[in-house]
Amino acid sequence: MTTTLRSAQGGLSGPSRVEKRRRLVSARDLPDMLFRGYAWSTGIIVVAIMIAVGVFLALRAGQALQVAGWSFFTEQVWEPDAGRFGIVAVLFGTLLIALIAGVVSVPLAVGTALFISEVASGRFQRTLISLVDLMAAVPSVVFGLWGVFFLTAEVIPVSRWLATWFGWFPLFRVDGFDPTDPLAGANLFTSSPLIAGLVVAFMVVPIQTSVMREAFSQAPAGEREGAYALGATRWGMITAVVLPFGKGGMIGGTMLGLGRALGETIAVYMIISPVFEVQWQPLHTNGNSVSALIANRYGEASPIGLSALMAAGLALFLITLVVNFTASTIVSRSRSGAESEV
Repeated sequence: MTTTLRSAQGGLSGPSRVEKRRRLVSARDLPDMLFRGYAWSTGIIVVAIMIAVGVFLALRAGQALQVAGWSFFTEQVWEPDAGRFGIVAVLFGTLLIALIAGVVSVPLAVGTALFISEVASGRFQRTLISLVDLMAAVPSVVFGLWGVFFLTAEVIPVSRWLATWFGWFPLFRVDGFDPTDPLAGANLFTSSPLIAGLVVAFMVVPIQTSVMREAFSQAPAGEREGAYALGATRWGMITAVVLPFGKGGMIGGTMLGLGRALGETIAVYMIISPVFEVQWQPLHTNGNSVSALIANRYGEASPIGLSALMAAGLALFLITLVVNFTASTIVSRSRSGAESEV
């Protein structure tokens, strides 16, 4: 027996007849239309401002890029009035400081985020969250002063020890330092990229911790309880559920902190002694970064020098834009869910 369906017009429809899927359309009232317009306008304004900044830097940097050409990316001197300038040294110093900051800040951020989300509870947890968020609001100049007047004196003995016992390794070698001389001056270790990187590391830890904590806290409760039911310890549950689920947040938080470290200005400017050569020794005094170069030379720059600084700023703008955009993409995808090993 064949079952037939009566159509809306009263006719019969055979077994192959499939009703059309109805499309639900919600009516938009005035508040919805206002919110939609507000959201679109704010998004367009933010993108427009970002594009305007990039266009402004590109236009102002045009003169310097025409004068320097490709040597702008290879030259290790900064003499714009003589037509010789390049950013390879300051760009390398920027990446070196950011790398040191990342090596120090990521383990601290992961440990702090795990402690807040998995160990602390109640009022203590809420207090820690507030403290971490408040640390992100501390001005850069405060971290710079702390680095100059406190951290430098504490790091110099560590740098001397590393140079004494591990100086055979190129990363820890300091030119001009004699380990057998107890009176060797500490001026070889002051204003080093290591100190600047440590200061920047403490500056980016709150940002990384907030992103990672948010990702860890979204691990499914059912999978947590399942891991405990299978006999896992707390650390076993963290390694099997929380860390795999929050992997995207860890990567995104790390890259967001890297973007902040690349663009840090005041703290780095207050600590390092600028030089215009590639500095391969992070323990040695002297270093440079793109942001510190701009802060140091902007007030006395000639028209061509100002254009060269704008070109350096454009390079830094593009690098941080790529890093932050990649980090935001990873974070947004990690919040939609992830797989665990349970």
